[in-house]
Amino acid sequence: MLKAVNLCKQFERTTKEGRKTKKQEFLAVDHVSLEAGRGEIVGILGPNGAGKTTLLRMLGNLMSPTEGEICLYDEQGEKIEEEIRRKKSIGYLSGNTKLYPRFSIREYLTFLGELYGMEREQIEKRVEQLIALFSMKEFADNRIEKLSTGQTQRASICRTLMSDPRLYILDEPTLGLDILSADTIINFMMHQKKEGKTILYSTHYLEEAEAICDRIYMIFQGKIVAQGSPGQLMEETGKDSLRGAFQQIFENLQDKGKE
Repeated sequence: MLKAVNLCKQFERTTKEGRKTKKQEFLAVDHVSLEAGRGEIVGILGPNGAGKTTLLRMLGNLMSPTEGEICLYDEQGEKIEEEIRRKKSIGYLSGNTKLYPRFSIREYLTFLGELYGMEREQIEKRVEQLIALFSMKEFADNRIEKLSTGQTQRASICRTLMSDPRLYILDEPTLGLDILSADTIINFMMHQKKEGKTILYSTHYLEEAEAICDRIYMIFQGKIVAQGSPGQLMEETGKDSLRGAFQQIFENLQDKGKE
């Protein structure tokens, strides 16, 4: 299970006042608390610039919070130490994830297994499992720079799977993919859910989120503004789809801002 309490991330920006420039501090993530349980897919939704990626990067140990605490627990409820969590317990995927272009998928996964300290036999077995799981046998030995967008995304997912992490953080994993490639990723998430893994999932495709998320946190201007299951959010807003609920929640926020 993942638990985050009162997370804040402060940045500095430069603003102009006439001919003068002024440095101003602001919170990209503003006292956010959330939980994600074992065998649960939790959606992080919000408009562009809401703070989603900054939040996910903190939860994935890629960025340190200015304030607050993040804890990851094992199946027995014991807290996992940060060093172990950083190395093997979290699989992070985003559109900005880069792979070594001159490696083949097989070479790249083997390289990762060595970084994780896995035994040679274990590495070979895991690589073959992943190649089979994502139907990559036909292009597993091609250079990554020669792969299509969908093939590269499958390779990226395999990267997150190599260490068999407890927690997956997926930042817009189906963005720009064709239907078949997107379905591969959705099926992967559902399979990992059945395996008892914890998944945090950010997307702009609200129909996907409605179909697969157990719970959702909506974020706006760095703050959680709504949370609950897709059904609860639809019931609270009187809408028959998550897209409608999303629009209603943010229209209400914009109206309040005008008052």
